[in-house]
Amino acid sequence: MDPAREIGVGVIGLGLMGRTHVEAYGAASKAGPACRLVAVADPDAARLSGRVTVQGNLQASANDERLFDPRTVRTSTEAQRVIDDPEVELVSICTPTDTHVDLARRALRAGKHVLLEKPVSLDPVAIDELAGEAERAGRICMPAMCMRYWPGWSWLRDALGDGRHGAVQSAVFQRCASKPAWNPGFYADPTRSGGALYDLHVHDADLAHWLFGAPESIAATGTRDHVTALYRYAHGPQHVVLEGGWDHATGFPFRMRFVVVFERATAEFDLRRDPKLEISSDGRVETPVLDDWTGYDGEVRAVLESVRSGDARGLPTLREAAAVTRSIRRYGIGGQVVTAST
Repeated sequence: MDPAREIGVGVIGLGLMGRTHVEAYGAASKAGPACRLVAVADPDAARLSGRVTVQGNLQASANDERLFDPRTVRTSTEAQRVIDDPEVELVSICTPTDTHVDLARRALRAGKHVLLEKPVSLDPVAIDELAGEAERAGRICMPAMCMRYWPGWSWLRDALGDGRHGAVQSAVFQRCASKPAWNPGFYADPTRSGGALYDLHVHDADLAHWLFGAPESIAATGTRDHVTALYRYAHGPQHVVLEGGWDHATGFPFRMRFVVVFERATAEFDLRRDPKLEISSDGRVETPVLDDWTGYDGEVRAVLESVRSGDARGLPTLREAAAVTRSIRRYGIGGQVVTAST
């Protein structure tokens, strides 16, 4: 492995997540993992200027900063131009959900590695089929489950792994917001987006699987736009609750939070607070120092290192994404308020 080898990157889709990926690759290049943005594609030609125009939950404000220089980055309205580019080794696919599987399959068949935005698909069978395609191609196809890399949330995984505070007794995850204002046509169609179940809640469903394994049973109530799910484990925490919704009033600030009760401590993360992570134990409160980056930075650096080394161990997998999607489908939640138990 050559640690200095530069990875050529292409990004398909320059909406909110495409812009986020471009920024993360730029930050990664400055920090050390050598990569270069080679090509981008978006059907909206106005987005090919390199200007930031879309803002989301975590961006503070719009600005006129140029994400890339179109004089040095190849641009196209056609995704296939990025896929076919001989200098592109890794493709980020940041398009609407219902285009993910087709674009990822085309990239894999062209010999590219893929970082694929979540949710991979609303259909777990399609995800499994894509996993088989990646395995046959011998290429990485990583679901972009950024919360596994988010400072504070990755701390939680480490604390479970080394048992520093004992076993987990209770874990409550919350992710709530107003409805996305970007790409409203896509998000308003739940047959394409899956609603908040797949845009927000999928992160915490993935975390529950990652931290504790697949649940033995699930009870859920709500709608596609706001759900609370109880995951039950025969050998694990007896209280695991996941809440996700985007039915809050316009202007409601994005909320991302967990409270995890260990045998000997309670950990709380709140995105809107500083410090974001607090550990209460024996009458004291500790505030661990967290990395100064986001989960998007972490996932991009992880996939770059895996492409460079040829070792994909530790990355989120398509098989895991399929398992999470199957769990969410067990909720039995459609457009109306329901209660489901399995």
